[in-house]
Amino acid sequence: MRIISFNANGLRSATTKGFFDWFKTQNADVLCVQETKAQEHQLAGPAFLPDGYRAYFRDATTKKGYSGVAIYSRREPDEVRTALGWAPFDEEGRYIEARFGNLSVVSFYIPSGSSGELRQGFKFEVMEWLKPILDQWLASGRDYVLCGDWNIVRTRLDIKNWSSNQKNSGCLPPERDWLNGVCMDESGWVDAYRSLNAEGQDYTWWSNRGAARANDVGWRIDYQFATPSLRDRLRGCSILREPRFSDHAPFSVDYDL
Repeated sequence: MRIISFNANGLRSATTKGFFDWFKTQNADVLCVQETKAQEHQLAGPAFLPDGYRAYFRDATTKKGYSGVAIYSRREPDEVRTALGWAPFDEEGRYIEARFGNLSVVSFYIPSGSSGELRQGFKFEVMEWLKPILDQWLASGRDYVLCGDWNIVRTRLDIKNWSSNQKNSGCLPPERDWLNGVCMDESGWVDAYRSLNAEGQDYTWWSNRGAARANDVGWRIDYQFATPSLRDRLRGCSILREPRFSDHAPFSVDYDL
């Protein structure tokens, strides 16, 4: 089973750059999108729906053209969920889950705090609120794959300029401690990329400033986290830097499912 996660930074923009033409060649079973930056009716029509796929959306209701997540799937899910029960998070369009038997695939978009103190505070609130939910999912007996842009690096392997970013959102010690706590041991969430590439230094996001992408001055903030039950079913992964559709690269993982 191939699952691709992609922060589109505007799905309409990515589509004009050929994203869905490229996606048709990837033989993916599920696509998780973050930052659709659109309402569902704006993503209707054949340009936005590859043949053989079904699409499900959770738009932002607080601000149109903001945030938004989606799941595209070859197989019709048994159930689609779009809310976790906390309106400030849900209404920004940051979570959608598709259930296939005992497997749940989630598209997550965790807030960024880079715009200032207010949003950084909200990010910390989200982290505190989300941890018990993640723990509950781990204990549920279901298989989960959590895809998405978490806006946090884990270690110095995940960011080009480690030292100079210690006071910047996404690399703050409390953020990293939280995310590494989620993935801490054998019983925690499995970071698919790191499990397959113990010493890998690949990135998924590059600033649009300067020549960050050309010089590979990036951050790895897009993940697929799996329940421990799937650790031995990881078969391979790819961060697909080219062609360029967004400031993020699609991240593809193959599972033996």
